[in-house]
Amino acid sequence: MTATLLANRAVIRLAPLEESEDVRDFLQGLVTNDVAGDLPIWAALLSPQGKVLFDFLVWEDGADLLIDCAADQAEALAKRLSMYRLRRKIAIALDPAIGVHWQSGEGPSPDPRLPALGQRWLGEDSGQSADDQWLAARLSHGVCEGQAELGDLLWLECNAAELNGVSFTKGCYVGQENTARMNWRAKVGRRVMVVPLADSDPKRQCAAYPELGLAVDHLRVEDVRAEWVPEWLALEV
Repeated sequence: MTATLLANRAVIRLAPLEESEDVRDFLQGLVTNDVAGDLPIWAALLSPQGKVLFDFLVWEDGADLLIDCAADQAEALAKRLSMYRLRRKIAIALDPAIGVHWQSGEGPSPDPRLPALGQRWLGEDSGQSADDQWLAARLSHGVCEGQAELGDLLWLECNAAELNGVSFTKGCYVGQENTARMNWRAKVGRRVMVVPLADSDPKRQCAAYPELGLAVDHLRVEDVRAEWVPEWLALEV
């Protein structure tokens, strides 16, 4: 049996407790991307200053929304979302019955960030782990995710615009002001990049993967080498 389960991911369910409650409307005012349209999408919850607190994918399940996030951040994300809920009649809790699955190649459910990342879907929380294969595939395409790689960085520095992780037309959300200002000025001075571990700058390193010979660095654009820039990122260096 082919391993497809991403065991280091978890799913948070947002469910309306009254028919009049709109879960999409609730999340729309919080996250970077447009949850009112087609799903899944990649998005982030930012600090008021526009720095990444959590990144995740959002899926639909009828009137509910499902958030596909890092398992080690799931409880903290659910707690943060609950803080914003106030008196709205919305249940926010981990759903242990649902797992996140992935496999390489083309198919009907491409990753919304980049089709080359392969197929992603939600299903039963069972099966063999594909975490190692996913990590190698993701880094080979220069795509970063998670608290270790993106935490406390400005969202556009995380290549969010190029990877379909932000909407500049949907209206306000937490951290929107600084994000929009960077876009209007067309000035993103730093980027997260997957680089060979031997070339990684310890002062700029966010994460290291010795088993793959790779690292994730947060670099000034002028310090990025052309050979490190993935095909999907139009970055002049």
